[in-house]
Amino acid sequence: MGYSTTPVSVLPPTFEQHHDGFGVQSVRPRLSWRFSCTNAQIHNWRQTAYDIALSYNNIEPGQVFHVESEDSVLVPWPNSEPLESRTRCFVRVRCYGRYSISGGSNNENDHESMTEWSPSSTLEIALLRNSDWRGCMITVSEPWPLSLDHSARPLCFYKRFYLSLKNGSIENSRLYATSHGVYSVRINGRKVGDHCLAPGFQSYHKRLHYQVYDTKDLLVTPGWNKIEIDVAAGWFASATSWARKRFIYGEKLGVLAQLEIWAGDSTLPILVSTDLSWSVSNTSFVSGEILDGEIFDQSLSMSSKSDDAKFTVQESPIPVSRLVSPEAPPVRVVEKLKPKDIFKSRSGGAVIVDFGQNIAGRICVRRVQKPAGSQITFRHAEVIQDGEIMCRPLRTAKARDIIICDGRELFDWQPQHTFHGFRYVEITGWGPDDKSCPLTKGCIVAEVMHTDMLRTGWFSCSNDDVNRLHENSLRSIKGNFFSVPTECPSRDERFGWTGDLNIIAPTANFLYDTTGMLRNWLQDLYLDQMEETEYWRQGVVPLFIPNSLLRTGDGGHGWDPMPNGVWGDAAIMVPWGLYHMSGDISFLSGQYDSMVQYLEKGVTRGQDGLWDPEQWQFGDWLDPRAPRNDSGRGTTDGTFVADCFLIASTQIAAEVAAMLAKPVDSSRFRDTALRLVHSWQNKYLTAAGLVVPDTATALSLALWFDLLPESGGSSMKAQAAARLFRLVRLNDFKITTGFVGSALLSRALTQSGGVDLAYAMLFQKKCPSYLYPITMGATTAWERWDSMLSEGTVNPGSMTSFNHHALGSIANWMHADIGGLEAIDPGWKVFRVKPWPNKELTWADTVFESRYGRIELRWTLKGDLFRMRLRVPPNSTAVVSLPSDSGTYELGDQEGKEQRVGSGEYNLECRFVQTEWPLKALLPPWGRAEF
Repeated sequence: MGYSTTPVSVLPPTFEQHHDGFGVQSVRPRLSWRFSCTNAQIHNWRQTAYDIALSYNNIEPGQVFHVESEDSVLVPWPNSEPLESRTRCFVRVRCYGRYSISGGSNNENDHESMTEWSPSSTLEIALLRNSDWRGCMITVSEPWPLSLDHSARPLCFYKRFYLSLKNGSIENSRLYATSHGVYSVRINGRKVGDHCLAPGFQSYHKRLHYQVYDTKDLLVTPGWNKIEIDVAAGWFASATSWARKRFIYGEKLGVLAQLEIWAGDSTLPILVSTDLSWSVSNTSFVSGEILDGEIFDQSLSMSSKSDDAKFTVQESPIPVSRLVSPEAPPVRVVEKLKPKDIFKSRSGGAVIVDFGQNIAGRICVRRVQKPAGSQITFRHAEVIQDGEIMCRPLRTAKARDIIICDGRELFDWQPQHTFHGFRYVEITGWGPDDKSCPLTKGCIVAEVMHTDMLRTGWFSCSNDDVNRLHENSLRSIKGNFFSVPTECPSRDERFGWTGDLNIIAPTANFLYDTTGMLRNWLQDLYLDQMEETEYWRQGVVPLFIPNSLLRTGDGGHGWDPMPNGVWGDAAIMVPWGLYHMSGDISFLSGQYDSMVQYLEKGVTRGQDGLWDPEQWQFGDWLDPRAPRNDSGRGTTDGTFVADCFLIASTQIAAEVAAMLAKPVDSSRFRDTALRLVHSWQNKYLTAAGLVVPDTATALSLALWFDLLPESGGSSMKAQAAARLFRLVRLNDFKITTGFVGSALLSRALTQSGGVDLAYAMLFQKKCPSYLYPITMGATTAWERWDSMLSEGTVNPGSMTSFNHHALGSIANWMHADIGGLEAIDPGWKVFRVKPWPNKELTWADTVFESRYGRIELRWTLKGDLFRMRLRVPPNSTAVVSLPSDSGTYELGDQEGKEQRVGSGEYNLECRFVQTEWPLKALLPPWGRAEF
């Protein structure tokens, strides 16, 4: 059969959920590839087969495997032989397909084609077993030295070694490293890699991540080499909460490293591994913790570089848990911000630097020189109040870094073992008026840090305020996806709260490829959930992962198990969402036991099978009508919220069990879900068909989760929708929902025929509303709708963050309903195109990098003419609908119906008339006046 070449091209393949192929921990990694097509006339391109070429030297063509399949996402490794640790190979893909040409006969089978070979991707297998490590975790023989504040003092582990190779050249060199604590590595004085705060935050006593680095260009041969590894407390031993408990995971920090050096003619590497031959000395960092920051003594930077050992070394008494090369990308510096302004505080005692946006990260001092003994203090804050930085929201977190100068110039200094959430930095001890080295905008930058996920989603529209709202959601996701998905990067509570992630995950999964990071987090969730001790009930999902507040003794530090709806449901809903975004069923198989344990042991049930009403629930957390310091006491009963999520989770579990060929489990969960729905209807529906409680959150959940009875269902759903519409209008389109309700309200309105009400809420600027923070200058999503009051003062509640992603979940509605893009089949093989326009917007652009290629959708509205330009990537299908005058959808001559289209570019248009806009609120006769 002869194939022609086509403008369809194959992008470099990827492996599992890794962004690159470096350090993959799998003996048969699955492969995926995306497509690109530059010819607008090519339509309906469908893959029919593919070739995978494997080469072990990147020169020879290698072995080619041909497979007849349309699959291009997570296809099996082609070779039956399992890969070994350190295996390195080069992988290319070529695809075969059929397509049609626009203007032709529209016969999908008109043309057959073969793509060019994709660019090569490098796959390198990590160390697959703990036995691949030759060294041991080392620590100091003495008690770990403490700083004046009783925190663990950072230390440097180092070793000198002579390297001489017979042929004088290094073919390859890899460093495998991890620590109990956070670490950074230098070889011959040069930093290894660009990771920050490695190995990250994890359940250290159950799994320990390690990193792989290419060190070939850092070594000297022949000659002496020196490897230095600084270790600080990190999440392992810092005070990471308001409880100020240190050394949660162990009394001693430690480091495990293995440097492998391969000569061109060798079959075995030269090994430099951590063992008792290493030495330890102080560093120039006097202290360094996650919440409190660092103290750097410049005078110690010379003595700490000497080879005078200060401590002796021993093998760490803390067992090394299972070593894992994570799929998650590392935390990196991803952006640098110059100061927007430098000004004196109102009191005149300090200088304040404004970096223009709220971030997670650190500062970098480009250059400073002060007399010996001078101290420069940098205090970080998110907001300004009365001309001073406002630190009250940080609670017990000091969030300060200190430089003790020694008279020499200091260049490009950054704190190494901490991060902060901030927009403003208050500086004392250095200012613009210094004669010898004045502080200028060129002297300091802010370094934005987060887990370096690939960006996959974009949205913009004709309304600048809406764009800023979306950007704030994006920025908060970046700032809170920091090794684990935290809830804020600033105060003394930077935990991986399960409920917060459950709410924001659909938004985050669209904007970023979160799969690698969240797989690691879910694995820790299961391990911490299955803890079984005197103080923990197995099956209960911890409120945050890793569970670093696990109680370990009577009256001691930590929390008892607190079963909770929404928060616990993350064990089911987060992997379910990842499966739908990625098409990777291993998210379901890998977390299935966690799902079952949650439903069977992790829910405190009443006699009706729903949640026991005596179990306290977070519920619709931070309902704006809740008391400031009692955020769970909102207008929607917390048990109602938990019951709705419990039913949805049980229904998902039934589907998952069926997909995993577990028919008995599937039938059991399906029957349980039906009984729970019946119990829910008896408990929360009146004889007249009203939902109790009568709130926007309750009605949204009832509609979104389809909990209203089938018998007379359409009228009851219509009744509930009408009541929801009325409540929105009665509240003047202002927000009356907390974390949970806000995530689903706009989607429920749109699904129920009230999209204009969702738009009216979007454009409301009076507090509480989506755009109120924009009017107050917010650059990230806030924890509360009124974190900053209208007079410019911080909310007096004890819990107020200005970088909290949960309330940024409105961006999910923007992507799916304004932008009109949503997956139908898992992995976006088939996706929906159904935008909902509004007169307030003249255009909207939405882009998503699916597993098949780039999806682009742009619509414009000029008068009553709606136009849409759509690009569908090869090997995928779009189900397209267009808006019409009546609010139904039509396309071409298929009025009222959806149309499936294959890959290609499409220009569509229709007439759209919005009869009632702007909408009118239900107000008293005197209007919007407030009393």
